Amino acid sequence: MTPRRRRAGERGFTLVELMVVVTIIGLAAAVAVWNMPDPRGRLADEAARFALRARAAHDAAIVESRPMSLWVTAAGYGFDRRGAGQWIAVADKPLRVERWTPGTTAATGEASGRLRIVFDPTGLADRPAQITLSRSGARAVIDMAADGTVRVAS
Repeated sequence: MTPRRRRAGERGFTLVELMVVVTIIGLAAAVAVWNMPDPRGRLADEAARFALRARAAHDAAIVESRPMSLWVTAAGYGFDRRGAGQWIAVADKPLRVERWTPGTTAATGEASGRLRIVFDPTGLADRPAQITLSRSGARAVIDMAADGTVRVAS
């Protein structure tokens, strides 16, 4: 037998073997993509960030002994400080204006679509409120009580 001649079984892979390998690679790729985290982050994390900033506004009202307000719309939220008889937007961290992460919407239950909550110098809110964040079927609810406490519920 010459070195150039090979047996029939030594010619390479069969079509079935190649299909099995391609199927395994496809399944592994699907699992990897399925388990990748959302680049926007979790909705619960965004709700927690919002709750912490609302609590910071509550604390600032007490420490500065002047009213602070929090406003929420479907696009984002921000904070105002009362001074010289008017509301002045806060521009410094952590109370500057923030937009919701792309894909996130906020429902405030207000007909105007804009909710304003005012914390007085003792930390009490002018009214209780509930804000519902939603994104891609996920939902997080933030409850703000009249005593100024903020709680995130999923």
